[in-house]
Amino acid sequence: MRRAGFRLAAVSAAAALTLAALPAAAQAAAPAAAPQQQAGPARQIVLQGAVNVRDLGGERTWTGGQVRQGLVYRSDALGRLTDADLTTLAGLGLSKVVDFRIPAEVQYDGPDRLPAGLSATARPVSDLGLYATLVTAIGSGDPEVQERMLGGGRAEAYMRDIYRTFVTSPENRAQFAATLREIADGRQGPVLYHCTSGKDRTGWLSWVLLRALAVPEESAGRDYLASNTYRAAYDARVREGLRQSGRMRNPELLIPLQEVRQDYLDAAITQLEADYGGLYGYLTEGLGLDLRTLARLQAKLVR
Repeated sequence: MRRAGFRLAAVSAAAALTLAALPAAAQAAAPAAAPQQQAGPARQIVLQGAVNVRDLGGERTWTGGQVRQGLVYRSDALGRLTDADLTTLAGLGLSKVVDFRIPAEVQYDGPDRLPAGLSATARPVSDLGLYATLVTAIGSGDPEVQERMLGGGRAEAYMRDIYRTFVTSPENRAQFAATLREIADGRQGPVLYHCTSGKDRTGWLSWVLLRALAVPEESAGRDYLASNTYRAAYDARVREGLRQSGRMRNPELLIPLQEVRQDYLDAAITQLEADYGGLYGYLTEGLGLDLRTLARLQAKLVR
């Protein structure tokens, strides 16, 4: 077990001691079951216009609890939802949608299409210029340029650098912290957060949240890596489309950018341990979450 596991023991103990002092609203009742969910720890919400939409609930904690379903959802971009998708999404009873995309992504892909009464809260998390790099590389149509920009391990290195900024960037930490505070608020209904592919910025916050709830590292890592399963067919079609259009001779250069990988996650975790001594330090010092907020997360999301 990493040091984060031992530090989280302190969080859980503090949570247990302070639960009695929390307002009744924070002691959330079990939510109604969400529609169109698959069984298993990674519960997909099946939509036509998005492929990586999941309920974060269902995971067992090492303290003997289980993360409640129907309160926190993670997803990819929601700009291409169909009318049927909107009906499904409305059935989740969402009270807030948080969009981690930078403005250039929103401009290119379009804003979220959401049920009536919902609008996305923009909370951009930096991609270190990756989106612009991709547009430049693909737009060049030049195999040599694309190889020079993305080949030779450069794409993988880029991804590791991005993950480190989830820890090192004060701006990124502030966006994640604000989202976790809202999730912890007992007055806040179900929350969905997303980025473009629902795998990196979204995957990191999901890992952090699950670990903060005392979900074992192996289980939290499995949820993170599940994006590869949900995105595989769609991403393969994107690569084939680029090949057939002649824009990329070797679209396999994109695979390191399309996938999540354990070493990407490990880059952020290693940075977290170097900067804050472990997950507890990242939560309290890096994200500025106090013990009361961590206790509220436990009370609301774990049964």
